[in-house]
Amino acid sequence: MLITGQAKKHAKLTPLFVFIRTGGTGAALFLLHLALFNPDPWNKLGPNDQYKFYSVNVDYSKLKKEGTDF
Repeated sequence: MLITGQAKKHAKLTPLFVFIRTGGTGAALFLLHLALFNPDPWNKLGPNDQYKFYSVNVDYSKLKKEGTDF
């Protein structure tokens, strides 16, 4: 691999590669979190709409609306 070869030749660049890899992994995990648990827009979802990608114990078709309309 190119990055592994560069890291072996230039040992002082190893922290840079570690931080770049950590940042990229964190960004990918954050996007995955947003995609699975935080869909937008919230105001357009009704009480019967499924808002999570996967829900284990909730049947959204049987929920009733609570609160007022805005």
